[in-house]
Amino acid sequence: MKFCWSTITVKDMEESLDFYRGIVGLEINRRFSPREGMEIVFLGKGETQVELIRNGLEKEPVMGNGISLGFETESIDELTKILQEKGIEIVGGLFQPNQHIRYIFVLDPNGLKIQFIENM
Repeated sequence: MKFCWSTITVKDMEESLDFYRGIVGLEINRRFSPREGMEIVFLGKGETQVELIRNGLEKEPVMGNGISLGFETESIDELTKILQEKGIEIVGGLFQPNQHIRYIFVLDPNGLKIQFIENM
């Protein structure tokens, strides 16, 4: 068995795409509407992807407590500058549990916790 994707139900597809494309750096793999009022976008070119779903018929999504997605970045310092420019608050960190890794947490537009990790 292999892990395929994480699904996030989003409030606003374009705002979520701005975050996952502009901040995380994921590319759109495929985008479609299986029925009226619903849109699905898969992001990422690798084996594991992020799936965003916007269902216009559902109320606002509720994010699970204790769940986060982790993405590796080349530089926490450079990413922090970008986050500040975009007005995205760092909600946790900077943490450095050892000399080999540092990380921070932000919230995506839907309230999902995102961890950015720099391996040193």
